[in-house]
Amino acid sequence: MFNPQSFKQNLFTLKASQFTEAALALFHYQAQNNAVYQQYLQLLGARSQNVKNLAEIPFLPIEFFKNHSILINNSKIEKEFASSGTTGQITSRHLVADLKFYHQISRHIFEQYYGSLTQFHLLGLLPSYLERNNSSLVEMVRYFIAQSQSAYSGFYLHNFAELAEKLSFLQRDTTRQTLLIGVTFALLDFAEQYPLDLSRILVMETGGMKGRREELTRAEVHNYLQKQLNLSEVHSEYGMTELLSQAYSQGKEIFAMPPTLQILLRDPNDPFDLNPQRQTGAINVIDLANVDSCAFIATQDIGEIVSHNQFKVLGRLDNSDIRGCSLMAIF
Repeated sequence: MFNPQSFKQNLFTLKASQFTEAALALFHYQAQNNAVYQQYLQLLGARSQNVKNLAEIPFLPIEFFKNHSILINNSKIEKEFASSGTTGQITSRHLVADLKFYHQISRHIFEQYYGSLTQFHLLGLLPSYLERNNSSLVEMVRYFIAQSQSAYSGFYLHNFAELAEKLSFLQRDTTRQTLLIGVTFALLDFAEQYPLDLSRILVMETGGMKGRREELTRAEVHNYLQKQLNLSEVHSEYGMTELLSQAYSQGKEIFAMPPTLQILLRDPNDPFDLNPQRQTGAINVIDLANVDSCAFIATQDIGEIVSHNQFKVLGRLDNSDIRGCSLMAIF
């Protein structure tokens, strides 16, 4: 019998070889216990008992998070995350039944790639996100800042001069690594106004243009930041309101899939075509951390598989919404 709490705990020691078995177990649980997903499967005529591999799983269109409560039946909501959006736009909602687990799994994934948060000074440059109280990104960074236990860690809104002074000071600090994590448009604004030598600082962009600047590809964003801030690489985070896991890129725009997340590519014109040989296509995400909502989501992003556990995000599907945690469309 599927036990959600045991499943969550097992994710912290999950091996790549166990992913398929875990995903299928979670699918069968959610197909029976998530009313919205269950109805979606019924409308498709999909019989969950016939699903034997990942390519046979029907993925829930991400748009459902705008108009439906995606949650395991009878769950109590601890936190509601909402995506950013332009004026008048309907935003996505992710109903979180276990906020402590979100904190723990986010930290676990980050530390797998970057080491302990206690080795960092962590600065968050997240204007517009900080002005809301329901951003999953702000929630994660706030938790990371607390866990870093550094007096220099903190958020910055529009106080660029103070941030520049702090970064210049921390550039000389050899006791810890400094991470500046910021929404893309704010990092570009900062780099334009304060070109600095941040060669010892780790700079991470989270996406997010929101019509605030000229549309740029991720490569153009990284090239500009590297030039203005004297960086050898720009790091990236791939996450979204509807996911509890994150993927990180440590350069070259290549994201590593953490143990809890796997990317499958579908034909942009046929949402049920999940040919495993496809190298580019629309991104379907399996996020095993979404135990209490839905782990199988058809996003509006376009991606490329680089290797069995690496991928690139190339842009957005035509006519898809502009999202706070994705770069603008390049197609």
